[in-house]
Amino acid sequence: MQRWDRIEAFIEVVRLGTFAAAARHLKVSNSHVSRLVSQLENQLGTTLLYRTTRQIRLTDAGALYYEHCHHLFDGFREAEAAINDLEARPSGVLKLTSSTTFGERFIAPLVNDFLTLHPQLHVRMHFTNRQVDIIDEGYDIAIRMGTLKDSTLIARRLCERHEYLVGSPEYFTRVPQPHTLSELASHSCLIGSRDHWRFDVDGVRREVRVEGAWEANSGPALLDAALKGLGLAQLPDYYVDSYLASGELISVLEPYQHDDTAVWAVYPRHRHRSPKVRQFIDYLVAHIEEQLPVRRSHSR
Repeated sequence: MQRWDRIEAFIEVVRLGTFAAAARHLKVSNSHVSRLVSQLENQLGTTLLYRTTRQIRLTDAGALYYEHCHHLFDGFREAEAAINDLEARPSGVLKLTSSTTFGERFIAPLVNDFLTLHPQLHVRMHFTNRQVDIIDEGYDIAIRMGTLKDSTLIARRLCERHEYLVGSPEYFTRVPQPHTLSELASHSCLIGSRDHWRFDVDGVRREVRVEGAWEANSGPALLDAALKGLGLAQLPDYYVDSYLASGELISVLEPYQHDDTAVWAVYPRHRHRSPKVRQFIDYLVAHIEEQLPVRRSHSR
């Protein structure tokens, strides 16, 4: 254990620039810090620091040793901070963003439940179908759908999300159900926030551009149009599961269904998460399935 005291003394001398500053930080005498560094040099059989009356300077060996060792103590400090945060109450302002419908229906109730447990917390929710830059715009957490793009953000999976291509029985009395992707060209396609639909062809993701006379950037409006027989729509399970169960909608092209479309909580990469972020994401993971409708069994 003596070696750790010696290494810590050496690291603090280098980090703070003087033996006196290191001694004040460690709450020991200057002579004790000097003795610890000398003992470390004797132990290693090399000089780590050049000492003059005005300054200290690292030797090549000292620079190499510092580079390898200071991360250890950074890790110790981070571990202590993480333990201290473990039982800490979330506080401050929690800023989060989510897509509109999913956020309003499933995320907002969980935020409200979380606030009843932690009334000292303040929250700012922003619902938009625009993909927000959470770092530049100052958000703690974003709820993202589907396949995530490469990013420096950290992501935690909240739940599965499957997309279905659906139409009403009334619509299929006028137009036969499609069995291949090429048949989509002969159908009325209801276009939501994107004009391409995602499918899986032999394990490879494929995007098919679709056209139609109906378009809106609203999931509920898209669902209503599909229920009223205006055409085919591609919608996630939390919109359509109950209607598939009741027979008001029919799922088609299921062998081509694209599966890799989970719901994620993403947040900026920090050395450790604040209590408000860590505890809220843990709460989401534990309770999100309670908010979702009973899901249709999914099989390919």
